[in-house]
Amino acid sequence: MIKAAPLVAVALLCATAARAEDPPDVAPASNDGVRWFNAEEVPTFKIEEDGTVDWNTFSGFRRYHAECHVCHGPDGEGSTYAPALKDSAMRMDYYDFVGVVAAGRQKVGAAENQVMPAFGINPNVMCYLDDIYTYLRARGSDAIPRGRPAKKEAKTEAYSAAEAACMEG
Repeated sequence: MIKAAPLVAVALLCATAARAEDPPDVAPASNDGVRWFNAEEVPTFKIEEDGTVDWNTFSGFRRYHAECHVCHGPDGEGSTYAPALKDSAMRMDYYDFVGVVAAGRQKVGAAENQVMPAFGINPNVMCYLDDIYTYLRARGSDAIPRGRPAKKEAKTEAYSAAEAACMEG
């Protein structure tokens, strides 16, 4: 019995490490009329077989290039100034991602110099943060190539209403 305990611990560590390396779930599982969610209820993208992207992912492309690409480079690829957000969106938990964008992040020291401003009061970022996130996840999983998506779904009335409510808020 005593010898089995270390084996169980090693098995648990290996299982945990394997899960940490698994790619994130980006498969669309449900839609609330405004956006797609994966099985864990985290916003995700949906791309049709003909390459048509959901409206939110297209909106995320537009918003990313309006607000984020100056530092993080076009198409989420990163720059000499800031990291590739297409990679960060694949590694970071959704709620951590939202927290960093809202509150900013500062890591300054001898080995690194990261200064992400806070966007928590900027409705042009916060009202579209799920869209930006889904666009970056689509880029990070190579579901869409660099550049403007060629085909997009039409904006729904439900999306327009949610957008208007957020921008007024």
